Formats: sequence, C-alpha cells, structure tokens
Amino acid sequence: MPPEGRWLGLVVPKRHARKAVTRTLLKRHIRAAMQHAPDLDRGMWVVRLRSPFARTEFLSAASDRLAQTASQELATLMAAAAAPFRRRP
Repeated sequence: MPPEGRWLGLVVPKRHARKAVTRTLLKRHIRAAMQHAPDLDRGMWVVRLRSPFARTEFLSAASDRLAQTASQELATLMAAAAAPFRRRP
C-alpha cells in the first residue's frame, strides 16, 4: 500500500558539505524544490548529494550563487524524475 502524499528522505553527507549550515541550507533548497514539483507522483523519494560543493567557488553557505546553482540542479532533477509519471491526455 503506497503512502499518502509524498515522503522525502534527504542525504547530505558531511564529506560533501563540511559545514552544518551548508547542509541545512541545501536541505531547505531540496524541500522547496520538492514542493514546487507538482508532477511528481506520491510515494517515497530520496534525494542524495552525490558530489561536493567547492568551498573555493561557493564562499558562503548563504550565497546567492549557491542558492541559484542548487535551485537549477534541483529543478532539472525534479523534472527528470517526474517525466515517467506525467499523464498524457
């Protein structure tokens, strides 16, 4: 029996985002992207950070550049995940 709604699991390893504030902000971005992806079917979803964010490129966890990069990648990821579930008329 599938769960009601969508359940979300987040994995942001310390080895990819060393600072807790960075991990927390990335999790917030992931949750926001999930809420803005209405095409995703209900069920259990897991999002895992697979590669690190370069500290030299993103100096602050709250930087606009990190937020934009994360949002763009998450939008692409959510669109790809929703593609098999899109209902055709």
